[in-house]
Amino acid sequence: MAKEMGEHSPPESGRAPELRRLKWLAILAPLVFLGALELVRHVVYPDLFRAWPGYLLLAGIVLLGTLFFAEAVFGVVGRLQDRLGQQNRELLALHDAALAIGGELELEPVLQRVVDQARSLVGARYGALSYLREEGGIAAFLTSGITPEQRARMGPIPEGHGLLGVVLTEGRPLRLADLTRDPRSVGFPPHHPPMHSLLAVPIRPHGRVLGNLYLTEKEAAPEFDADEEETLTRFATLAALAIENARLHHQVRALAITQEREWIAREMHDSLAQVLGYVNTKAQAAQALLRNGQDDRAAEQIGQLAEAARAAYAEVREGILGLRTSLGGERGFLGTLRDYLERWQVQSGVAVELDGPPDRAEPLPLAPQAEVQLLRIVQEALANIRKHAGATRARIRLGEDDGWIEAVIEDDGAGFAPEELGRTAFPRFGLATMRERAEAAGGTFAVSSAPGQGTRLEIRVPADRMPAATGGRRDARADR
Repeated sequence: MAKEMGEHSPPESGRAPELRRLKWLAILAPLVFLGALELVRHVVYPDLFRAWPGYLLLAGIVLLGTLFFAEAVFGVVGRLQDRLGQQNRELLALHDAALAIGGELELEPVLQRVVDQARSLVGARYGALSYLREEGGIAAFLTSGITPEQRARMGPIPEGHGLLGVVLTEGRPLRLADLTRDPRSVGFPPHHPPMHSLLAVPIRPHGRVLGNLYLTEKEAAPEFDADEEETLTRFATLAALAIENARLHHQVRALAITQEREWIAREMHDSLAQVLGYVNTKAQAAQALLRNGQDDRAAEQIGQLAEAARAAYAEVREGILGLRTSLGGERGFLGTLRDYLERWQVQSGVAVELDGPPDRAEPLPLAPQAEVQLLRIVQEALANIRKHAGATRARIRLGEDDGWIEAVIEDDGAGFAPEELGRTAFPRFGLATMRERAEAAGGTFAVSSAPGQGTRLEIRVPADRMPAATGGRRDARADR
């Protein structure tokens, strides 16, 4: 990245010659002027400066020379100051444009902001951005300055022929006064607005062409200049970083969703599938007993079957409640958790008490993935309490300590001996899933329990001290 930024740094060649000229002017001009005066005074007109009219003439000549010298020096300084002011304005515009695109994490809004900011940055009437697939070909083509109706009338996205393909294939900027006269132009589709001046630069992170910016119709001049090409090239480097960041965000979120689906599938297998297998076994046993005329034993089996069906129903309702509970919006983690607990205790009949930090202006400093994992751990813990603990009350305590968010979940149920659980015993599967979720968030998980003394779970996940970007979205959450 440093190399790429260095390749497009502000040119020094335009400033350095003027500074050198100013230095030699300040040294040589007074020497030449004084030498010329001495030559005139002693060689050409030696008698002219011996009386007061000659001294007045000499003073006038010195005054005029001083004024001329000052005008020359301040002229060079003024040009340098104007150029510095222009570069400062360019840097400010680049800064504002970078802030505008840097706070967004979704790929398509990033692409749209890039082309909008690029068009504003160099004063173009129209703008377009082509975004390439990794395997080749244009994946998206976004426009700016053209209404959706105009864009729809122009037909499908271009395929990368003509001048558009030149920048994509060669990976170099292109600047033309009239694109219609270039032999590489293949013309415009129907209903395309007329365009002449062109400035196009590649979007190239790490040396690979990701797409290009294509700006036309300079508004305040007949064509784009070299300074605007430099400006747009530097902006394209910033845009490449924002686009890469959005792509990585998308990949991380997709990976998190895939992992979340795997967890859900495993949880369904470890809970609901087990209950349904039990129901199937009981139904077959009841059928066999009825065929053999053992009605009493069949009724017993049917009673157990009904009990298992009620358990499966409760399991499904709890799963639906969990699936409908997702983080996002304005509620934050604590608001989402309180809402879930209110509905869960009505549904399960187990009272839940939440001891969290007092109402705070700022939300708990949790990274999005840590929020998801902690919420799912609480849900799994409550499911275990309902199914296995026989508890009447549960308590959840949240706190922050030395860079960690701590959650303690306790119940007054039957408890168990963790060291005596077999590989297929409940709630072993739930405990394993909770531990995996805590470790996936970079945290720890501990369980302590004893028969007749309830169960206590301790979860610690790292606090997130990185503030959210202005205008950005913290939605990298794998909704269950």
